[in-house]
Amino acid sequence: MVSIKMLTPQEMKRIIAQKVRAKRLALDLSQKTLSSKSGVSYSVLKKFEKTGQISLESLLNLALGLDAMDDFDALFAPDKPEAALSLDELIREHKRKRGRK
Repeated sequence: MVSIKMLTPQEMKRIIAQKVRAKRLALDLSQKTLSSKSGVSYSVLKKFEKTGQISLESLLNLALGLDAMDDFDALFAPDKPEAALSLDELIREHKRKRGRK
């Protein structure tokens, strides 16, 4: 599998479209049913599944219709620190904060 860091935006949008289509099919929804459920027009959904082209608002509406809004939670989340502070560093930080009161 290709690393996501190696993908162009055009490749990524096609992958997202494929995942939306796969989720729709796994839920046994037709394009017309998902269109009605999400409020995204049938023609927009059809174009999206073919080309990956869609507005952010329409993509979010499709996610809502597919019960997949949680998938956006990690988008742009802050990076986790590589390693936790040592015990000595935690004690020093605590002492510095106490002295500021």
